[in-house]
Amino acid sequence: MKNIYVISGLGADERVFYKTDFGNNNVTHIKWLKPNKNEAIEAYALRLCAYITDKNPILVGLSFGGMMAMEVAKHIATEKIILISSSKTKNELPKLYRTAGKLHLNKIIPAYFLKNANVFTNWAFSNRTKADKKMLSIMMKETDIEFITWAIDKILHWQNETIHQNLVHIHGTNDRILPYKNIGNSITIPAGTHLMLVTKAGEVNKHLKGIIESI
Repeated sequence: MKNIYVISGLGADERVFYKTDFGNNNVTHIKWLKPNKNEAIEAYALRLCAYITDKNPILVGLSFGGMMAMEVAKHIATEKIILISSSKTKNELPKLYRTAGKLHLNKIIPAYFLKNANVFTNWAFSNRTKADKKMLSIMMKETDIEFITWAIDKILHWQNETIHQNLVHIHGTNDRILPYKNIGNSITIPAGTHLMLVTKAGEVNKHLKGIIESI
């Protein structure tokens, strides 16, 4: 039995993994903490480490959770890091994001826009069913505005260039949030969107099972 620690995406929690099959393993979903004022992503990742009580765990990170997993792995030894719909380094983020960070454009985005599902978020996440849209809407409404604002700022200013050797990346070709064209060395999910964990659950689970069983 493997010890798996899961970090969800921005505006999401363990509910987004409702179709994910981790097999007969010990799975812990790490909950997001309230960020301290002006807290660096490195310091935040170190605080998350306190909730990882097993040695050499498997880290699974979705979207922003994958970026956070990369930071957490700088502080603890890991058996495997599995990224889903995420980025390994700053170079895999769209140039638009980095430009927005340099111009501090995120400072002028209204908080309510970040907290509520709308036409843009449904397009970006490629939600196809009413159930998917409802799930996203509920999770976003329940997410703390301060955390969303902090996390977006950290994404736009992320500086990581470290690629861990024990890393596996699963990414979809139709991801609108983190376009596939920017992603290197990944397991490809054809037509997979940023929410492929739900919309392409069967394919993602097949790869997850293979990765975990190979360890």
